[in-house]
Parts: sequence; structure tokens; C-alpha cells
Amino acid sequence: MKKLIFLLCLFYGIPLLAQNYFPKNDGVKAENNNYHAFTNATLHISPTETITNATLLINKGKVVASGKRVSIPENTTVINVEGKHIYPSFVDIYTTFGTKTPTRATRSNSPQYDAGREGYYWNDHIKPEQNAIESYDFDAEKATELREAGFGAVNTFIPDGIMRGTGSLIALSPSGTDAERILSDRSAQYLSTQKSVASQQAYPTSLMGAMALIRQVNYDADWYAKGLSETKDRSLEAFNNNRDLVQIIEAGSKLNSLRLDKVGDDVNTQYVIVGGGDEYELINAIKATNASFIIPIDFPDAFDMEDPIMANTASLADMREWNQKPSNPAVLYKNGVPFALTVHNLKKASEFMPNLQKAIEYGLEETAALAALTTIPAKIIGKSDVLGSLKNGAYANFLITSGPIFDKKTTLYENWVLGNKHEIVPMDTKDLRGTYELQVAGTTYDLEISGEITKPKARVKTEAQSLGTKISLSDNWLALTFSSTDSTKQDFIRLSAKIAQTASISGTAILPNGTETTFFAKKLVSETDKKDDATEKDASNNSESEIKLFPVTYPNEAYGYTNKPKPQTILFQNATVWTNESAGILKNTDVLVKDGKIAKIGTNLKAGNALVVDATGKHITSGIVDEHSHIATAAVNEAGQNSTAEVSIEDVIDSDDVNIYRNLAGGVTTIQILHGSANPIGGRSAIIKLKWGESPENLIFPDSPKFIKFALGENVKQSNWGDYARSRFPQTRMGVEQVYKDYFLRAKNYDALKKSGKPFRKDLELETLAEILNEERFISCHSYVQSEITMLMRVAEAFNFTINTFTHILEGYKVADKMKAHGVGASTFSDWWAYKYEVNDAIPYNAAILHEQGIVTAINSDDAEMSRRLNQEAAKAVKYGGVSEEEAWKMVTLNPAKLLHIDHRVGSIKEGKDADMVMWSGHPLSVYTKAEKTLIEGAVYFDMATDKQTREAMKREKNELATMMLQAKNKGLKTKPIVKKEEKHFHCDTL
Repeated sequence: MKKLIFLLCLFYGIPLLAQNYFPKNDGVKAENNNYHAFTNATLHISPTETITNATLLINKGKVVASGKRVSIPENTTVINVEGKHIYPSFVDIYTTFGTKTPTRATRSNSPQYDAGREGYYWNDHIKPEQNAIESYDFDAEKATELREAGFGAVNTFIPDGIMRGTGSLIALSPSGTDAERILSDRSAQYLSTQKSVASQQAYPTSLMGAMALIRQVNYDADWYAKGLSETKDRSLEAFNNNRDLVQIIEAGSKLNSLRLDKVGDDVNTQYVIVGGGDEYELINAIKATNASFIIPIDFPDAFDMEDPIMANTASLADMREWNQKPSNPAVLYKNGVPFALTVHNLKKASEFMPNLQKAIEYGLEETAALAALTTIPAKIIGKSDVLGSLKNGAYANFLITSGPIFDKKTTLYENWVLGNKHEIVPMDTKDLRGTYELQVAGTTYDLEISGEITKPKARVKTEAQSLGTKISLSDNWLALTFSSTDSTKQDFIRLSAKIAQTASISGTAILPNGTETTFFAKKLVSETDKKDDATEKDASNNSESEIKLFPVTYPNEAYGYTNKPKPQTILFQNATVWTNESAGILKNTDVLVKDGKIAKIGTNLKAGNALVVDATGKHITSGIVDEHSHIATAAVNEAGQNSTAEVSIEDVIDSDDVNIYRNLAGGVTTIQILHGSANPIGGRSAIIKLKWGESPENLIFPDSPKFIKFALGENVKQSNWGDYARSRFPQTRMGVEQVYKDYFLRAKNYDALKKSGKPFRKDLELETLAEILNEERFISCHSYVQSEITMLMRVAEAFNFTINTFTHILEGYKVADKMKAHGVGASTFSDWWAYKYEVNDAIPYNAAILHEQGIVTAINSDDAEMSRRLNQEAAKAVKYGGVSEEEAWKMVTLNPAKLLHIDHRVGSIKEGKDADMVMWSGHPLSVYTKAEKTLIEGAVYFDMATDKQTREAMKREKNELATMMLQAKNKGLKTKPIVKKEEKHFHCDTL
């Protein structure tokens, strides 16, 4: 008995133990320690635990008890919510609620290269010392909007910088103090790839620069944490202090999600990734990240397709996005990818629930939707004990609804946050929506009430006409006005009634002549019944869902494959084979492809179970290799510094670039994607195979050699950048030489320190340059003028390494002897000249002269259009200089493979090499010839016959999608105008 008394005292006495320590100068007050009990509810404790006829007991902002058998204390306010549902309030962990973005910096007359702050990190865009709580101010209006959308708590951060500092977890309580609303003042650390608006510091200017910077900050923070730094850095101190927090990074697209997850892997951090809603397009790769995601549901509107000319300009990818994107949450869930949902990217929070209901229509299970709004976001930020559920001890954040939360017919009555009530719709509000038979003064009308429960719309009509109608509903008082049937008079009938029940309505009517009488309206069909009847009718009339989802292709755009190509066993018979080997050109020869390799070359080969291709009259060559390309990348230049050896094109490969497919149609199978020429020391290259439909990671040439782009000439000294760019060193060709000497000296010292075994700070830039000194990385250098070509060879020789390739090299014919002596190769244009001053001395005989001097010479494109015709560019070497056809062909196949150090795998038709091959309709150097089949590792990535079928299928799909969009507009759904997208081609000087 004593134990029971003790427990009761403990249970009821806890509030008595808490003592306020501040004075009260505004009158005598007593603390309200009452409990609230919500009885007879359908109680959703969590997404997977529901109890009917249950009670929820709360006190002082927390859940005390829940279930069927809850003891209700004497000092309890009991609220009977019979027939209603109670859910945990939603949680959004990616908002900028209540925070202020810093003022945008004023643009200066020249670029800013150094940081604008002292005592902080050298880059202004790294701001981990920012704390959202320091700029936080409760936004009552926005809080109301979010509460009415179902949210009870949000994570908020300052949306400024690449490293944005810590966020805060805020309860959206309608009353109380900020001290009570702030649930955590350091809830997560936020990152992005977007620079701070408060600084004009140039670096980084690209996505790959931002990614390199994030890596370097991590390495610098490791060094700083060891106490080895000579200077104090508040940014690195803050970053290290924040490492124990959840790390949330904004990606914004499927490809960026994969890129940033890779950055996280490099620095031993598992990021929570804010996606772009297109994860369904690469779902297997997304799943393989093992990341949790925060997913926006900003689904696109249909295009207005009424103008057939503009309709033709709409891209298939954009049209598919409208059709497929609402399925993204369902695809994530079905593939086991954990995700939370966010209002991020929506113009208004009120758009959230309709979009979520659409996602549910597209296959997202309701329990998964609820989890994505409650338990999963709570788990991500480590608050599962107090948020996302209604278990004992959790914050009293809950919703009271008229029915299942995601049902379109359900009304959200109240949103309680920290035990404080926010009324959205009074629970005693009568739902008048439906169809009625209205009788007034002996006349019968049809009355239809629709719209929202508190903001209804009405229409009164007779058999002959529809009458102008206005309706209002307040505190269950109905006021309805409609025009009389005499259209020649501006007369109105006015009705008013106190609503007691909804089966019928009766009250007072005032007729046009002022006579007061009564009216009676009998409900025939409720809005709920109408919708249920429509659903049942649709179900009976349709054997399958109304929603037609077009299948995802690889990539998910024009010319994408329904199934990814796989290696086949293929026997090409009776072809003319250009081997690029000592055997030369073989007539009437067979080539057997098996297991991704060239298995056998000969005559009368046996097929076995191989696919037999009659190649009579056709020519077979190895795939074209382009040593200098800028397709298939999301960025070309990192122009923020004079050396950017730390950045890598591999970070920004764009596997969705349609130029990959176009190059395949031109017989190209391998390319080197080079950094641009914005600085003397550019970024690292990416060598890829054009496996259209694969993820960026799967495009990278296996075990490919390491390359980096250097540049000489006008671009790097900023001759053509205007007066704005007059502050960055170098500004002269002499300065360019000094940059190289300075950086290689620094790299030499760095490498010596690293090899000494002493502590050293990992520097991505110097690591890369040290690889050059150690002959582990090769230079491909943008070059034109003979003096600079000679200069760089001398610099390389001074540091005991060899330049691998001079690309462009349009004055190479002047220094071919020196190039031969140095051992450098050449990759040039066939006949480009005079397009800028420093190429005035270019001649079309350049390739032939270099070749005659014994220099490995290739012809490259540097252009998305030219790369599709490199076979014709090679033919120009026959015209200009009399190079033999075989040697000319090697200039776009074997020679660039040699320059890239991959000729053991590609570049010739040889047994054991990769089956990267092209079957041409005729002589490969002819302008009339087309690539009929292009293979990579034995898989057919381009086939002319299949391409024709694909084009027809694309036309049919676009037509069907256009029809669906027209139907959507006819149904009154929002549409948007078509804006033709201009395709952007990257070049060396693209910024």
C-alpha cells in the first residue's frame, strides 16, 4: 500500500517539484498542470501501430500514456474524439524556417581570389561556424502555414555556402517561448555545392571545384585536429566540433547524389542526401549508396501542347518527367531506400498534401508515406525518442483528423505542438458537401455544395438554367444567396440557417419582394458518397489503373535503351577488316567476338551459337578514340585559381549527355574528357567508354591511366577575358612559365616531405602534381605557339619528366624535331586555323609533318559536332600531306590509344583486345559511309536498324504523352508553357 501511495505521489507530484526561478510582475498566476485526455480515438502510435477506441493522455507538452487502458487523473480535460483519428505531427528536416540568408555581396570591378575574412578558412564559402540559431527568428505566419500542412517540427538552417554550419530543430508551437520551441540548437551540419552569396571569392567556379573543396576541408580538418597547424582557424575548429552531427548535403539530382556520396566515401562520411526527385531513373545506383535521402515532391505540371509547333520542341525527357516523377517515392520505398519527405522546392506548404496524395496514387504505400514524415526523419536526426511517434515520453505533437490522414476526403481539424492546440477547422464543423433538393416558396431547385469543408462552393440550378450563387459558412451558420429565375431582374433569394445536422437543412428564406418564409433542403448524395460511387464505377469500368506510367529507359531520355546492352557472341563474316596491326587490311575476313573480347580473326570461322552478321561489302575497324573531348561532363573549367590540379572530370561525368549516343553513331567508342584551358594547370581528366545507359562510374575506362590538362596561350593569361580579369597571376606568357616552375618546386618539396615519414598535411593539388614528378600521371597540354611549346618541354626536362601530349599543337610543325627529341606525342586538328590570333600560322599539313617526323600523331575533336565525324577528319590527312589511308586511320584509333596508354586494350583489331569495334557501310574514310554497328566490349551500343525503330517508338511515345497532357488541361489541371532548351556544347574556353 505504501508503495502504491509513493507511486501515485510520484506520478501526480512531479509538477510540484518543478520551481520557477523568475519573478511575476503582471499579476497573480497559477501554473496549469492539467492533463488532456483524448478518448475514443483511432490512435496511430506510429506508422505500423494503430489502436482503435484508444485514449491519448498528455501533460506539459509530452505524451504520458496511450492505449485502450489509460488511467485518467482527476485534473484532466477530457476531449471525446470518437470517430476521429490521431496521428503524430509531421517532421521536416530540410527547411530554412525563420532564418535569414546573408546579404548578397556587391560585385567588384575585378575577381576576388583571396578570402575576405581573417581567422577563418581560406575560402569564404566554407562556413561551418555558422549556427542557424543565431539568425533564427520565429516566423508565426510561416509556422501557421506549416502546421496547417500537418507539420509540428522542422529542422532549419542558413542556406548559404558550401559548408553551411549547424541547423536547429524547432517545434512549430502556436504558443509558448522560443526557449520551449527550440528542441535542439545543433541538430545537424548542412552542406551543398553552392557558394555563399555574401562573398565574391571566385573559387570554386564549378561543381567539380566544390567537390574538391569539400574533400580538402576534411583533410585540413584532420591535420588541424592533430594540433599541427601554425595558425588558428575558427572554421576548421567548428567543422571538427560538428563532425559528430548528422551531415546533410543538398544534391538536387540523381547524378549529383551519386557524386556527393562518392565524396563522402572519400572522407569517411555517410551523408544524408537531399535528392532531386529523379532517383527512380538510377534506382540501383541510388540504393548502392546506402544513404538516407530527403526527397522533395515538387512534381512538374503538364506542358500546354495546344500549339503543335511548340509541342514538337518539347523534349521526351521532360515529357517523361511529368509522367514518371510522381512515382519516385514509391520506387524508393519498393527498393528499400530510406527517405524522409520535405516541403523543400514547393512554393507553398499547402501544395505538399495534394502532391503526396498524388504520390500515393502512383504506388506509394500509406504506411511508407507516414513513416517518411514521422519516424524516418526523427531517426535521421537522432530524435526517435521524442519525435515521429506518440509513444510515452514523446513530444505531444499530433494531428486530429476526420479520417485516414492521406484520404482526400479527410479534414485536418487540429495540430497540437508541444501540447499546445492549433485549430485549423473546428471539430464541430458540419460537412455540407453534397447534392440537395432545395425547396423555397413552392419552387424546387437543385443545390450542389462542394469545395473545402470551411470554404464551400455552391451552385443552384433549375432544369432550365444555372443561377448565380454565393455561399458562406461560419460557426455552422449557413448563408446562401442565389439569383431568381427571372434573368431580366437583378433579384436574389437569401437563405440562412443554423446547421444542426447534414441530412437536411432548414431555415429562413427572404424572397426578392422582401417576404420572409422558410426553406428546406434534403441531402440526396453526399460529397463522400459521390466520390465513392465514382471510384466504384471507375473500378468496374477499368480492369487496370487509370495511371499509365511509361517505362524508364537507360538513360531515361531520347534514344535510351529499354534494356542495357550486354556482351554477345557475334560472328562477322566476309568483311574488310582494318586491323591497324602488321597484317594491315584483310579482305573477306571473319571476326569472332566472344566474352567482350576479339576472340578470333580469320576465314571460314565456325559460328557455334554466335549471332552471325553478314558483313559482305562492309568494313570493320576498331572503335574511334577521341583524345580531346568535352562531351559527357557537367563542367569543363574550374577557373577560380591559376592551378586547379585538385579537381577531377571524373567527379562530374554526365552519363545522360545525348552526345554519347551521337558519338556512337559516328563510330566513337572511347574518349578522354579534358578539363578546359582557363588556367595553366587545369584539372584531372576522365577516360571513358561510351557505354550509353550506364551510370557515370561504369563509364570510366577500367584501370585507366591518370591524366591532367595543362594549357598555354591566350586563355590562361586571360587575354580575352576583358578588363574585369586583370588581377589573377599570370597575365603574360612569361608568367605562365613561372607558374609551372613555382608549382613543381612546391610539389617536389611536398613529395619529399611525404616520403620522409614526417607528418604532412594532405594537399590534393600538390598530390596530383607530385604524381607527375613521379611519372604516375601524364600531361595533355593545350598548346598553339612554338615558343610556349618549347618552354614547357624545357620546364619538364628541368624537373625530369616528359610531357605526354601536346593537344591542338597547331604550330607543332615548326618544332617537330624538338618534340621528337623530347618524346612527346601530338593530338591536333585536321584543318582548323585562323579562328583566333595565336593560330594564324596553323596549316592543314600539320598532322602529316608531325607524322613524318616519327611523332605519334592523333586527330582530335574538341567539339561535340566534330567528334561525330572523326573518320572524315582522318581522311583529310590523306588529302593534306599524302598520308596513307592506313596511317590516317590510325590517327583516330590506334595513335590516340597509344597517347592515352590504353593501346593494349583498344585501338586495333587484334585477338585478345576489347571488342570495341565498328562495322561501316563502306570505306571508313568516305564521307558517304555510315557506322551501321558500334560495339563496346562485345555489346552493341549502336545499331542503325535499331536506331530507326527507336525513332519511330519515340514519335509514338511523344504523341501519346502529348495527348495525355492535352487531356490534363481539359480536366482543368495546371499546365505550363513549353520553353525550348538550347543545347549547350562545351569547349576549352567554356566557363
